[in-house]
Amino acid sequence: MIVLTTERLTLRWFTIDDAPFILSLVNDPDWLRFIGDTGVKNLADAVNYIRSKPIAMYEGAGFGLYLVLRRSDQIPLGMCGLIKRDGLDDVDIGFAFLPAFSGMGYAIEAARATMDLGRNQFGLTRIVGITSQDNVRSIKLLEKIGLRYERDVQLPMSEEVLKLFGWRGREMQR
Repeated sequence: MIVLTTERLTLRWFTIDDAPFILSLVNDPDWLRFIGDTGVKNLADAVNYIRSKPIAMYEGAGFGLYLVLRRSDQIPLGMCGLIKRDGLDDVDIGFAFLPAFSGMGYAIEAARATMDLGRNQFGLTRIVGITSQDNVRSIKLLEKIGLRYERDVQLPMSEEVLKLFGWRGREMQR
């Protein structure tokens, strides 16, 4: 199901057919460094990941992480979406893109559209973003879409201290 389109991108629900892409994305060195090892080592693991993460979130919350495709050729670039995560009071925006597509503005385009979706379709008045302390690119992206650093947080079952950025109401940047 297509969730939204922008000038250059389509964001749609993940399906189990996207398992090869997920396998590649979650084993990318940047994902492993900044997000962590999800234990997805083969296509069966990737199918399970899609079912237990994005699809379960769509069914439970009505939103989730979406596959980001380039409109011109339908090449999958990454993921971006809204997540209701244990340990956070608010919905957070999440994103990850393959390195081959960094520096082209795709992440900011997808993130801005996702913020608009959260506000306009889901009526969210507060959205947060979390990132590793040293993930400079994610910090810059969160700031570009209008989120501001608020505090450090630690999620349940994790020892890592993350930076939490927040947006409320009409603070969003264009």
